[in-house]
Amino acid sequence: MIPSRILTTYTLFSASVATWLLTTPLVAHAQPVRGLYINGEGGATFNQNQRIRASAQNPQSGRDRWHTGGIGIGSIGWGLGNGFRVELEGNYRSMAYKRFITDAFSNGHVGGRRQTYGFMANALFDLDVGSPWIFPYIGGGIGYDWTTLRTSVTAPRNQFNEQIGGTFGNFAYQAMVGLSFPMPWVVGLSAIAEYRFWTMLGPQSYHAVSWGTDVNQTHPYEVSKGNYDTMTDFNHSLMLGLRYEFTPDPPPPTPTSPTTSIIPAPQAVRSYLVFFDWDKTNLTNHARTVIDTAAKAAAHVALTRITVSGYTDNTSAHPGQKAGLEYNLRLSLRRAEVVKAELIRDGVQKSIISIYGYGEANPLVKTALNTREPQNRRVEIVFR
Repeated sequence: MIPSRILTTYTLFSASVATWLLTTPLVAHAQPVRGLYINGEGGATFNQNQRIRASAQNPQSGRDRWHTGGIGIGSIGWGLGNGFRVELEGNYRSMAYKRFITDAFSNGHVGGRRQTYGFMANALFDLDVGSPWIFPYIGGGIGYDWTTLRTSVTAPRNQFNEQIGGTFGNFAYQAMVGLSFPMPWVVGLSAIAEYRFWTMLGPQSYHAVSWGTDVNQTHPYEVSKGNYDTMTDFNHSLMLGLRYEFTPDPPPPTPTSPTTSIIPAPQAVRSYLVFFDWDKTNLTNHARTVIDTAAKAAAHVALTRITVSGYTDNTSAHPGQKAGLEYNLRLSLRRAEVVKAELIRDGVQKSIISIYGYGEANPLVKTALNTREPQNRRVEIVFR
């Protein structure tokens, strides 16, 4: 059985994720994880009661119950930049034997441990729900795992003793749902909270050696050998971890980048341009540098207002139509919100910042309809 406190935690976790997904606007996008990343997680793992089938020489069948154990997972992956990720993981689970449940006897003594380890290939999808600090994700995987079993069962009054052992390998699969929390003070680093379901195909067969009288005490025997088969194996895990993305800095989008406009001194810079990738709201490392420069300049200038205005190019799924214009208006406003949040993190007072979203209006570069122009995908920071 699943411990009630774990089940309650999982239920609340799943309900929270479902609420975020259901309340997300239809224009939500994927979190653009690009290129190589590494991932490490650890936490608590527990098995549902396992149904056991024993051979004729070992007459007791029943269910195995396990203590809550520990799990560790390490993975290396590649982000495709459109929300999808693929990765290869190595995993390890360990838990102690708690009880053997059988109709043949009760209150027996058990001991030992099971350890599971192997490799999985996973595919995942990250969601952008409109917030720069939280990203839900879902995924699944298949692979090959091994379970090493070393346990013992002793019936009351020592009437029956059995040693079970061996290693069994088979294909396994899993599903996961989680949340990642980007850490703004370390670019590329995210904290992770995750639930994972895992199972190995069965039956899993192990060796058993028993001695003493049989469980019905009808006749004695010395040693009996046979199989000990695990028919079901359903595992649940709750984990915390970290993910680090090795995302290179993109080059400045145009020669008009504001990095060249801040060289003269002591003239105070009054406006800054922050550029974005196509159909994206995340900040590149170069964009964070520009915003940090603006925040430091704001600390040395007498300001009454900072306006943060977002823009897009004129591309969309419906170029020139009402749906496309409305989409770009929302996209431009989200870009402005992301820049405002970064300014606040860099020390600018929230009360003096106003944000606007203008969509395709006021392009820096005039283009034909449905043209991806990098200079038009921008946010302007203006000091008043």
